[in-house]
Amino acid sequence: MSAKRLTRTLTCIAVLSLAATGCGLGGGSDSGDATAGGCKVDKGNVGSGKLTGEVKGDITFQTTNLKKDFGDFFNGVIADFQKAHPGTKVKWIDDPGDNTFTSRTVADAQACTMADVINVNAPTATALTKAGYLLDLGTKDPDASKPFVPSFWKTATFADASGKSIHTTLPWYTGGVLLTYNKDLLAKAGVDPAKPPTSIFGLFADYEKVARAADGKYFATMANPIWRIPADFDQMGIKVLSSDGKSAVFGDDPRTTQWVAWMAKLYKEGAMPKDSLSSSNDPSTLYSQGKVAYGSTNPSFVRFVKQNSPSVYDKTAVGQQPYDALGRASAGAPQYISVAATSKNAPTALSFAEFLTDAENQTAWCKDPDVVIFPTTTRSLDDPFFQKVTGSDPFSQARKLVADQLKTADTNQTNLSPAVQNAIVSQVQLAMQGKKSAADAVKDAQEKSNELLKQGS
Repeated sequence: MSAKRLTRTLTCIAVLSLAATGCGLGGGSDSGDATAGGCKVDKGNVGSGKLTGEVKGDITFQTTNLKKDFGDFFNGVIADFQKAHPGTKVKWIDDPGDNTFTSRTVADAQACTMADVINVNAPTATALTKAGYLLDLGTKDPDASKPFVPSFWKTATFADASGKSIHTTLPWYTGGVLLTYNKDLLAKAGVDPAKPPTSIFGLFADYEKVARAADGKYFATMANPIWRIPADFDQMGIKVLSSDGKSAVFGDDPRTTQWVAWMAKLYKEGAMPKDSLSSSNDPSTLYSQGKVAYGSTNPSFVRFVKQNSPSVYDKTAVGQQPYDALGRASAGAPQYISVAATSKNAPTALSFAEFLTDAENQTAWCKDPDVVIFPTTTRSLDDPFFQKVTGSDPFSQARKLVADQLKTADTNQTNLSPAVQNAIVSQVQLAMQGKKSAADAVKDAQEKSNELLKQGS
């Protein structure tokens, strides 16, 4: 998997529909069996009490499309684990990650054949936890949280069938956000590149300065609001959904209308290319051509510029994404590693999952030159690889900036379904085109979102 594709998986949303017949954690029988998600399992896999047993035997480990680019790394991790635990064997399954992945994962879980150790994202973990198919790691190993940054360990909590929050995942790798900008273009607009704005509206004011100075010769940013919703709202402290997630409430905050009005104003004044309003293209190409002042917020973008446009890279600097009302950086939920409650060798599976996600192995993978990802363990983020800055090199500065902010980053970003996100985006686009007022666009966006939420979309 390419670095760009791997990074994109950090923000992709999978929709998992799981018919949980016989779901939940059952009690033991006379034979000592118990049930997890309708599957018969060893009694030690469920309920209270620390998981005990020898680390031995065979397990399966499933990733998604990693073998082509990272085969050597993961084969090395597996070999190291097997050497440390004689009598164990890890079979690595690399799923292609196509559009049938969700349905196949569901089928495997219901057939009691899901891999012993599996890479999952937040939506998948939510559904599998509710159905009782994942090991309660916080109970089965009370020390499981120790290596991880507290905020990332917090995201590893999902609700079981009773609604109780339990830890069924180990945080694995994540991304980050930052400002990437062309110092020369900002200087022409009278924007001090050494003083990044501290609020979203402050950033918008800088966009406006760029638009006035550029006079159509270059732009501040891209227009499509899909890149900013709900990330901007979260950073501004605007509550997007109700506490139970069943209704939209972003329209109740007057700052939402102000945000839409700003977007419409910027689009009208030429801060954004007119043809980028509905385009799915990120700023990569135009930024590399020196035609956009602000690049992607993804740290891997900085390396992309370094490799593909040295002349623009020489003019590139990085800064802190505005903290705004949130008061700290935000970070999306990481990718996770889970252990199947249906595993026949749960002690071995848990031991391997913790080995894979420990500080040493997380740091080693993040150092791979083919990927730009960040670890979720405290010790990894303190590694010189992230902390040492080489001169004024923007890429090494970006690594340190993101690594430092991940230690305290907020990881409770709002998760919107594609349908709800698109409903909000389309209304903002109408306002940006001058076809609706900002107030009407927000009102209609909230109403359409609520209709979709009621339908379960």
